[in-house]
Amino acid sequence: MRASRQTTNAAPQTSFRNADGKLLLIAGPCSAESEEQMLKTAQQLKNISGINVYKAGVWKSRTRPNSFAGMGTLGLQWLAMVKQETGLRTACEIANAQHAEEALRHSVDILCISGRATVNPFAVEEIAAALKGTNTPVLVNNPVYPDLQLWIGALERLQQAGLTDLGVINRGFSATEQYPYRNHPRWEHMLQLKALLPELPVLCDAGHIAGKRSLLYPVSQRAVEMGTDGLLFEAHVNPAAALSSPQQQLMPQELELLVHAIASNVKLQESTQLVDELDQLRQQVDNLDAELLELLLRRTAVAKKLNKQGLSYDLAPLQVNRWQQQLHGWLQQEKASGLDGQLVSTFVEALSQHRQPASDDSLGQSAVA
Repeated sequence: MRASRQTTNAAPQTSFRNADGKLLLIAGPCSAESEEQMLKTAQQLKNISGINVYKAGVWKSRTRPNSFAGMGTLGLQWLAMVKQETGLRTACEIANAQHAEEALRHSVDILCISGRATVNPFAVEEIAAALKGTNTPVLVNNPVYPDLQLWIGALERLQQAGLTDLGVINRGFSATEQYPYRNHPRWEHMLQLKALLPELPVLCDAGHIAGKRSLLYPVSQRAVEMGTDGLLFEAHVNPAAALSSPQQQLMPQELELLVHAIASNVKLQESTQLVDELDQLRQQVDNLDAELLELLLRRTAVAKKLNKQGLSYDLAPLQVNRWQQQLHGWLQQEKASGLDGQLVSTFVEALSQHRQPASDDSLGQSAVA
């Protein structure tokens, strides 16, 4: 059989374009974690102009087992509560037909097909069959790797099942070189899709492309310049405590500032570069801290070996003298290198005073000797 040449058309009345031409804004936590977290976040987001869809992760697709995989049906119950309490439309990501059926039972307004499901035509067929006969609005995430035909094929399968309220999300792609993004946006790929299907609403998931707060504005700015119909952000009342993707989630107050900046087309390039540099410096400090910890662990292991040989106490006076000599040398370098003398003194003093207690074996050997 020849490949399908069906044209994919968007519905005349789409859920994914605002009639006034303003950006459609979707926001919510990466993961539904608790009833309190869901409601508190939603109550703050509903007051941000332009946000009228609340999205939360209910099922989390994980590469490796034993990671947080979402709250499932309980998360859907919290989404229903958010809808009742705030009036916001709700959305969640699905990866199979069972997810679709569960979401419909809990009156979720918009379903987003996972990028890992988009690459699997069998999964999309099953989802389409589960949604057949409904008028459910569906957003299709791009496949995890750039394959335009898979993306279009997912839309065609949904349309063949009678679904017409469709849109897509560019959430970024897996690539050999991701830096500085979490998922590479491959803007040219999105533009190709827009050229082939000009009536199709295209949204951009700024959070998953950026992967960190410092890139959210420039990513959003670029997406708007390319004619995207809407943006997705992740927001959490306490991002530091989030169970998934804390580095790309904003507090609602921060998101409100970001939305205002995007709406007014403020140029914040210098600010975003500064924040990005700070992020990199913080990462360098984290890496160095990890190296220090690794060295201390290795030192402890060597000290234990000395202790087993009964050498620990014999070497202690020599070791203290050696540390004092090294400390003097380090402190001599302070003016040239900016070394913190007090920090080095405290560290060296702690090491010189720390001695591994003799093991039972070494004590026994000493007694026998």
